[in-house]
Amino acid sequence: MSLQSGDWRERIDDVDATLIDGFQSGFPVEERPFETVGTQLGIDADDALERVRRLLDAGVFRRFGPVLNPPVIGSSALAAISVPDERFDECAEVVNGYDQVNHNYARDHEWNMWFVVTASTRERRDEILAEIESRTDCSVLVLPMLTDYYIDLEFPVVNTDRFARESLQSTDVSATRISESAAADLTPLARRLLLAIQEGMPLSATPYRELAASVDAPVEDVLATIERLREDGCIKRIGCVVNHVATGFDSNCMVVWDVPDDELDERGRTVGELPYVTLCYHRPRRPEQDWPYNLFTMIHGRESDAVDAKIDELASDYLPDDHERLYSTATLKQTGARYDDLVGN
Repeated sequence: MSLQSGDWRERIDDVDATLIDGFQSGFPVEERPFETVGTQLGIDADDALERVRRLLDAGVFRRFGPVLNPPVIGSSALAAISVPDERFDECAEVVNGYDQVNHNYARDHEWNMWFVVTASTRERRDEILAEIESRTDCSVLVLPMLTDYYIDLEFPVVNTDRFARESLQSTDVSATRISESAAADLTPLARRLLLAIQEGMPLSATPYRELAASVDAPVEDVLATIERLREDGCIKRIGCVVNHVATGFDSNCMVVWDVPDDELDERGRTVGELPYVTLCYHRPRRPEQDWPYNLFTMIHGRESDAVDAKIDELASDYLPDDHERLYSTATLKQTGARYDDLVGN
């Protein structure tokens, strides 16, 4: 199966479809997880493992393993620079050269390069941002997350939805304050495990046993530590990470809103419950850099017109505030956060 040879949905069966949409999270934390996955899919464990491998090779899945939560483990910030067109590639190379930069997108806006920096401490994060500013000779807009209302890029893709979760009515939401300097209290084993799983887990019948061997720990301790990292929020979910762009959700728009501060939490929770809003969070205004926006939302879709229509709905029904639409025009870098520095201190 190849994503370059026609409609990938025509090359999967019903079992593949259930695997793709049903195991983006909730992957079993047990010594032989594919036995449980196979039972739930009505197939044997070897078949379940082979299907994950095939979907990874085809590009439907980007990765197999955990989705980690950088703001809980260390210090993370969204940042942007305004780059002249003739220097765009040069500056992108500088930004992407940092292992601590795990996402970088070109966006259709005056601030045209947007990236995420994650480090072990706020001090190290800010050092990297200062280096980027110096090396690119571009002022950096630094926007750490202050409140997480809703962040979840898990949504069905085996469908004809024009935008994410078109068929759902609502999603659960809560307001979680984020500290710029707080870091998780990690045990030595947890630190070693985070290093071992940062790019995914071994794809085998016994992935946790292989992890245990790589960190020199009993498999029972590894299973317990993985569960604890998930409970503490260091791991957001464990499963098969879908390639949204490859599966057709390639029209995504970050919308920034100027919401009255005394209405921010109420509006953030309300908007976060909307199923088509995949991300909703509070970041600081930066008036000294002509950045008046404090609420960020993201909508993913297959059709830009459909995404625009949902933004129109947001503006008319939920957020009657000044806003700007920042469509992504290119993916410059997209990886999991690198944790060598993050857990090294």
